[in-house]
Amino acid sequence: MDEISIDDFAKIDIRVGKVIEATAVPESSKLIKLQVDFGKLGERTIFAGIKAWYKPEDLTDKNFIFLYNLKPKAMMGEESQGMMLAAEDEDEKECVLLIPDKDIPAGTQVH
Repeated sequence: MDEISIDDFAKIDIRVGKVIEATAVPESSKLIKLQVDFGKLGERTIFAGIKAWYKPEDLTDKNFIFLYNLKPKAMMGEESQGMMLAAEDEDEKECVLLIPDKDIPAGTQVH
């Protein structure tokens, strides 16, 4: 694995986001479409490949950790504007979403 410098890490903007809407993407076996509130930064659409482990109703009105400044990517005819962070085991049998351990406002930066 390549090492990065602290300057490289400083370029990454990780934020708390509150999922305000989650919808299974019917054309995909992996994707859930999320509408995420980032507080003063506004809302974004983010697609997450977590359908095998989570249902949309498990995600709504909850805070998760997102990579905020990822270059947008076209997915399913729309634009995904970030990435939901998760831990996945080597066999891809388990996926765990990263969540703040206390209530904190949407848009808060993670250091």
